[in-house]
Amino acid sequence: MLRMIGSLSFIWLLMAMSTAAQTQLPPVLDADGQPLRSGVEYYVLPGVTDVAGGLTLVDRNGSCPLYVGFAPIGSRGIPVVFTPRVRDTIIRESRDFTAAFSGASTCVQSTAWMVGEENPETARRYIVTGAEPRPPSTLWYFNIRNNGGVYSLNWCPECLTTNCPRPRCGAAGLVDENGKSLLVLDGPAFPFIFRRAN
Repeated sequence: MLRMIGSLSFIWLLMAMSTAAQTQLPPVLDADGQPLRSGVEYYVLPGVTDVAGGLTLVDRNGSCPLYVGFAPIGSRGIPVVFTPRVRDTIIRESRDFTAAFSGASTCVQSTAWMVGEENPETARRYIVTGAEPRPPSTLWYFNIRNNGGVYSLNWCPECLTTNCPRPRCGAAGLVDENGKSLLVLDGPAFPFIFRRAN
């Protein structure tokens, strides 16, 4: 009986330590120095000037689905809502979340982001929208890393079970394709900042 109580106490201690470690991760900060919050709309903007506008929905090839890409310079794009994978009200560095553009698309489908197909010529993977997230699929989970005052968007989902395939992780960058600027994985990391939309 004492051994069982000791085992249960040890499990409880591990769970408490895991929860404490999650909340100790630094928050991602917006352009005003405030933590990014779950469910709040943010513009995702370039961390450098005169390169592109904010992130938006892009019609890549004249048909659905729509892709995540960059608006023209000077445009803030479309606000994005982040939702942490683990229960938290704050978006934290290196912690998984789902992302979706606020509002509806002309394709009449979800605006949630996911990792899409690979371009056979460049070996880069597109960030695409169009289907509803269906956990436990890792295709939907992104994270943010601090790169000295600007942030990078990354795809390298953490494994929450004991039987996960190792993903091919990648940082999100910009690629120009037929006059359109798209967000893709597997290139140089593009710097971003976040500005609250409301």
